[in-house]
Amino acid sequence: MGENLPGVTQEQQDLLARLVVEARQDLQRRRALVGQDQFERLVALYTPKDFTGALRRPGLAVIAEMKQRTPTMGVLAEDYSPADLAHVYTEGGAAAISVLTHMASFGGRPEHVMAARAATTLPILRKDFVTDPFEIAEARAAGADAVLLIVAALQPAQFTDLMAVARSRGITALVEVHDENETSVALEAGAQLIGVNHRDLRTFEVDLALTERLRKLIPAAVVVVAESGIHSPDDARRVYEAGANAILVGEALMRADDPAKRIRELTAWSE
Repeated sequence: MGENLPGVTQEQQDLLARLVVEARQDLQRRRALVGQDQFERLVALYTPKDFTGALRRPGLAVIAEMKQRTPTMGVLAEDYSPADLAHVYTEGGAAAISVLTHMASFGGRPEHVMAARAATTLPILRKDFVTDPFEIAEARAAGADAVLLIVAALQPAQFTDLMAVARSRGITALVEVHDENETSVALEAGAQLIGVNHRDLRTFEVDLALTERLRKLIPAAVVVVAESGIHSPDDARRVYEAGANAILVGEALMRADDPAKRIRELTAWSE
């Protein structure tokens, strides 16, 4: 997918490709605003937490996600406050927090990680369509402990390089896969935290059976996060019984009247 991006028109690009292009455009804007020395000082000021370790709790762990809007569902929160959500998610018993920082399609920015970090001691995932080493360092400077690396959004050399950069920066890589081939790529690169995304980012169709298929290919020592399409305790139980260590939940929490209560409902049966 990544090889085709420069030569296709906007109409020809699938959703994932468009999101990557948008992320790259905003990256160039942000990079131009910061001096290198100042940037490296900000990176060094934050010591990342053990994101993977936080998910190795008894029962099913929840990565509670915040996002202002999505490309397919539109606005999820008119009054979007990352700090308030981080506090609520923490009170609800989340193991970690995911913060969308993609501006064009999700209404996010790295400053939202900073706001969440000021409101919680939980590990934070900076969730974006990362394609550049700068974004990994930027995540740490903002107070994130992990970044999302999407195998489908990266060329092989890019993926290998970004995995190495994440290790050198002390940042956990949550490696997202959508099929058997991508799972093999993730494992060959030494991924210790794999996210199985039930939503095809090219079509946005959801298939919860994907965790059941792919977990069998992943060593037990590797932590697996089931992502997308998890709305009910039954959904959560299904992926847990398939071998997921954690679930990443966004829409169900953003639409809930009481997100903290919703987190507890999703996992109460596993305690």
